[in-house]
Amino acid sequence: MKVSNKSMRSLQEAQSNNQTKSLKKGNAKNKLAAATGGLSSSKVNLSTKAQQIKKATEIAKKDTVNEKKVAHLQSLIDSGKYQVDAAKIADKLVDEHMKMPT
Repeated sequence: MKVSNKSMRSLQEAQSNNQTKSLKKGNAKNKLAAATGGLSSSKVNLSTKAQQIKKATEIAKKDTVNEKKVAHLQSLIDSGKYQVDAAKIADKLVDEHMKMPT
């Protein structure tokens, strides 16, 4: 196979183009690294509300049911002796709502 100067130049141009593309990709990575302070890993900051939801989820996963109290309340409900104080519940709901961050 005979290789002409024209073929060699085409091959060199293709290699040069590939190197240029690689350098441009490298520059983009370098710019990203500079913008992030050179860190290659990401950092996530959770909002206060997200942290509260995470904490509530962790608490909910725990098996912390007071079986004795549940049985007592169930017997009161079944016998018709359990009384709901709507005003007291409303006050507590408002108090809890006021504690929530905006």
